[in-house]
Amino acid sequence: MGEFKEVTVETTVLAPVEKVWDYWTEPDHIKQWNSASDEWHTPFAENDLRVGGKFVSRMEAKDGSMGFDFSGVYDEVKLHEVISYTMEDGRKVKVIFQGQGNETQVIEIFDAEASNPVEFQQQGWQAILDNFKRYVNQTYKG
Repeated sequence: MGEFKEVTVETTVLAPVEKVWDYWTEPDHIKQWNSASDEWHTPFAENDLRVGGKFVSRMEAKDGSMGFDFSGVYDEVKLHEVISYTMEDGRKVKVIFQGQGNETQVIEIFDAEASNPVEFQQQGWQAILDNFKRYVNQTYKG
């Protein structure tokens, strides 16, 4: 993926892939899990899930001290299998969904940015993924 270093984070969620896909892609769900810590939240999310479609999630500190838009354009969307996109700064992200019965492995491969240590970014992305897992496991009642 060019000059960027690729970083992988992953988790296994206790829900079938069709459900995990919905939780990952629907704005009402995204707003519930898309934060790395309890001090942050996502008050707004929009998702046009198709090749060439755009998404944006507004990530803000709950105290209002800072915030940013996390956004990009989809490069590939294969239902219940793969989502890949390019962020506004040109970095690429690929999310792979591997469903097996009532479990789904979610693997996220992203280009690290140059301005922060790779370990720090990996921890942040993993924290969001862990939050996603916790949210699905708490709300999905198969």
